[in-house]
Formats: sequence, C-alpha cells, structure tokens
Amino acid sequence: MGFFKKTNKKFDYQPRYYKGEGSPYKIEHKLDKFRTTTGKSKGLKSKFSDAVNDLKTSDKVTNKTIIYIILILLFVFLYVIDFDLSIFL
Repeated sequence: MGFFKKTNKKFDYQPRYYKGEGSPYKIEHKLDKFRTTTGKSKGLKSKFSDAVNDLKTSDKVTNKTIIYIILILLFVFLYVIDFDLSIFL
C-alpha cells in the first residue's frame, strides 16, 4: 500500500523582478522585531515574565497620553449624560 501514498509537492516560486530579501509572501507583523514576547516558542511562565518586564520599562510619555485621553473621554461622557460638572471647578 506504500505506492499509493501521496506527498504534497512544494513549489519555491520566486517572482521575476523581485529583488528584496527573503520571500515577499512571508507574513510577519511590522513590529515583531521590537517585541520580546514573540519569536522563539518559550514556556508560559517566561512569556508572562517578559510581558511584565516590558510593562515595567514602558514609556512614561505614552502612559501620560493614555491617561489624558481617558480623562477627556470621561468628561465628554459626563457632559453628555448632563452630569453637574461644576463640582470639579
């Protein structure tokens, strides 16, 4: 029965005028090279500790921007529901 066994054929298609590195059809996120949690398959514990370390060393400017955006959205929401905003002044 071994002669009926089919194997999948692999084609290594290379576009005619492509002069870049690697395959143009490789799917990879733009920011994967900057992330520490992607790449090698590690255990769950090491992925979690890498994510916590990234969170600890995050950019302070980005955190302030996120807080400002949240505050603005909160005040807009309070204005829409007709909350008395005079208590903040």
